[in-house]
This record gives sequence, structure tokens and C-alpha cells, in this order.
Amino acid sequence: MKVAIIHDWLTGMRGGEKCLEVFCELYPEADLYTLIYLPERVSPIIRSMNVHASWFGRLPWVTRHYRYGLPLFPKLIEQFALTDYDLIVSSSHCVAKGVFPNDALHISYVHSPMRYAWDMYDAYVGSGSSLVARIGMPLCRRYLQRWDVRSVERVHAFVASSQNIAHKIQTFYGREAAVIHPPVDIEKFSISKYNLPFYLIVSALVPYKKVELAIQAFGRLGLPLKIAGDGPLKSSLEKIAGPNVEFLGWIDDAQLAELYATCQALIFPGEEDFGIVPLEAQASGRPVIAYGKGGALETIVPLAANDTGSLPTSHATGIFFTEPTPESLAQAVKKFQRMADCFDPAALRNQAAKFSRSRFKREMKQFINEQLRQWAEN
Repeated sequence: MKVAIIHDWLTGMRGGEKCLEVFCELYPEADLYTLIYLPERVSPIIRSMNVHASWFGRLPWVTRHYRYGLPLFPKLIEQFALTDYDLIVSSSHCVAKGVFPNDALHISYVHSPMRYAWDMYDAYVGSGSSLVARIGMPLCRRYLQRWDVRSVERVHAFVASSQNIAHKIQTFYGREAAVIHPPVDIEKFSISKYNLPFYLIVSALVPYKKVELAIQAFGRLGLPLKIAGDGPLKSSLEKIAGPNVEFLGWIDDAQLAELYATCQALIFPGEEDFGIVPLEAQASGRPVIAYGKGGALETIVPLAANDTGSLPTSHATGIFFTEPTPESLAQAVKKFQRMADCFDPAALRNQAAKFSRSRFKREMKQFINEQLRQWAEN
């Protein structure tokens, strides 16, 4: 069976790329197509594939400014000549699902419908976004939406990363989607006997992640906050951060695991499609203070209303704040400080184990095989 795997772009290792790794393991002989390929920024599993990148990825300015090419992405993804394939698996949060499958079965694993064109549009063109985004996005939004809806016809079966995303697929595309939650590499993380007096954010520094909200909250609290990650908003975020905030940039897996294991808690301030980062923190035995919307509702078990903080609560793994404001987050942090003893590290790790890599691999293989069986019968 000849297989093609499609991924939007390969410029780092985040949640979508962890899913892609599993697809590569399932089909190691597949051809992998992507718009932009920076091999030094991806894992050995991905580098081992036969990777085909578009001409756009060879432009000299692409490494730092590839997002400015967004209006070109629909046409670029359509240029991949996917002939003579039996199966196409797309891993999509932007345009990957829009390839022409020709005679192949096309299964699309959707991390999110195109955020910039739909429900996250305001975050990408708000006051914290670049001048290019504020000018360019209003000009191309309707085009992107029309293309995004039209390209749905090229997908035979959708898989969503969460119930949250399945609902969006139904809302924007009018299609049903199976739900298979992404994987977390439990084995890469461990519980520490020691915790240090800092809070942690692990995030790309882009508008919808709402990192500025956490910086403002911790500026009021005066508590140490470490931010692991990089992105186009780094310089603007550094300008509003006080001396209690430390920017670490992108860090390697060993450093990240140590940060997770020794922090007081992970701060997760944005509304996420699913969110592997909170599960990585829980796999390290550390609680999560998260905005109570989106995918976080599917991975974090909140403290019950009657918890007093005197004893560990058997299943609680975090605290939600209810409004996307610095004040609401600051109140949640204060609540955590009063009730930190409620959280049992072993229970936190057990919650993360429900989202294991082996489980994701098994469920995806079963789903794809069933779709192939139905495709052959038709």
C-alpha cells in the first residue's frame, strides 16, 4: 500500500508534530509532504522519512517569517501531485487537509480548523499582533474561509483531536468527526521529590496563547514565572514583563522535563484546541492552573467545590479560572497557594497516562484500518 502523509509545516516539535511522529511510525515507508521543512528542528523519527517540501520553504526569509505566506498556503498545498497513492493521512491545523487526494482514501486528523480564519481571528488581528497581520488578515480572511470550506470535500473521514474540535468541525464544515485524543510521552517525564518556588509556562509566543495575560497576572502577584518557548510576540512580551518573569526560549527535552517536575504549577492561560502541555505537566506530577474553556476541560480534573486543602484529593489535577483576565488568573493562583496540598502527584500522573502514546497509536491504527476496509468494499 502506497501512503502519503501531509503536515502543514515542520518548524519545531509541538503537539501536532508528536501526532505526526506516530503516523510516521505507523507508515515508515510513506512519503511525507509539507510546506516548510527545517530538519534541525524536528525529531529523528520525522527526519527519517522521505520528506517533500514546497519551493516556498526554500526562500531565505521563511525560517522566521513563514506565517506571512499564509495567503499562498492553499495554492501551495494543492500543488503537491499525489498520484498513485492508496492512502493519504493529513495532519492539519491550517491547510494540510486541502490536498487533492485523486483516487486515494483521505483521512484527515484535524488539530484545529484554520484558527486565523475562524474563531481565533480576533486574537490574531488584535492589538498584540503584528502590523502585517492587522493589515493583511482582513484582506484575505474571506478567501481563506471559502477555500477552507470548499476543500472539505477532499476529505473522506475526519478525526478530531478533542470533542472541542469535533464540535468546530461540525460548526464550520458541517461534517462529523471521530475523536482520538493526541498522545503524551509519559516515559519522558517523572515525578520529583523537590519543587522550586516558580511557576511555568510552556508555549509558542503567538497571540492566541494569551501569555501576556499571565505576565500581567504575575506582575501583580510578584511571583517568579518562567516561560519556555519562542515566537513572534517575544519582544513585545519582554517589554511588559517585570523582573519576576524569565524568558527561556526553546529548550531541549531534558531541560523541559526538569522544569515540569520542579515547578509549583503549570500556567495555561489560553483557550486551546486540546493541549498536550497540561498533560506533560500532569505526567510530571504537577498541577495545572488553566483557563476553563476548550480542550483543557477534557484533560484536567478540577478541584471539587468542597475541597478544603487539608488532604490530597484523589482525582484533582488542577484549578480553572473562569474569565480571560489577569484578575481571574491571579485569583486562581492565590487559590492554588492555599490548596496546594490537595494535589497527589501519583494521581496527576495517572490522569496523564490515560492519554498515552501507545493508546493513540492503537486507536489511530484501528480507525484507519476500518476506513480502508469500508473504502475497499465501496
